[in-house]
Amino acid sequence: MGRMELADLTGRRIAVGVCGGISAYKIVQLVSYLVQSGAQVEVVLTDSAREFVGPASFQGLTGRKVRFDFWDTPQNERASHIELGLWAELLVVAPLTAATAAKMSTGLADNLLVATWLAVRCPVAAAPAMNPRMWSHPAVRGSMEKLGEFGVQFVGPEKGHMSCGEPGEGRMAEPEEIYRVCVQLLGTRV
Repeated sequence: MGRMELADLTGRRIAVGVCGGISAYKIVQLVSYLVQSGAQVEVVLTDSAREFVGPASFQGLTGRKVRFDFWDTPQNERASHIELGLWAELLVVAPLTAATAAKMSTGLADNLLVATWLAVRCPVAAAPAMNPRMWSHPAVRGSMEKLGEFGVQFVGPEKGHMSCGEPGEGRMAEPEEIYRVCVQLLGTRV
């Protein structure tokens, strides 16, 4: 396997929202690609994501404190989600779970990631990941359709072997594919 060709993203500002699913560990590689490309990366973890990946992995790569708490804003600063919304040139949500998709599609901002999604005015990419039966459920299909109407650019999901043992559509796109979409949305070439 050859080395991944990286774009020049020097100084580009990317917020990465990580949701709670087994594929969350793959987002460490995505963040590594973005940082190696010169991007400034801020990571937001949902509470569920923290059950799968630790903040230290992302903090070590980005050199920045990982965000997950609404109330962890220094005095005299804007709220974290507003600050991130103004700062980000791109928001990437991966893996996008059924729960977070439902919250995003209805504006239920009960966590920092969804509140940030409501505050951004930049391109948004999302990489869905869930069991094939969940992916095909009408409620999930409705959430994804609504997010598409809002302009979210989906990356995947792919067909393949799932961690639950079932084959089918719902597997998260690989970090390399998510990276390529990020580069494309930023108007850069690899």
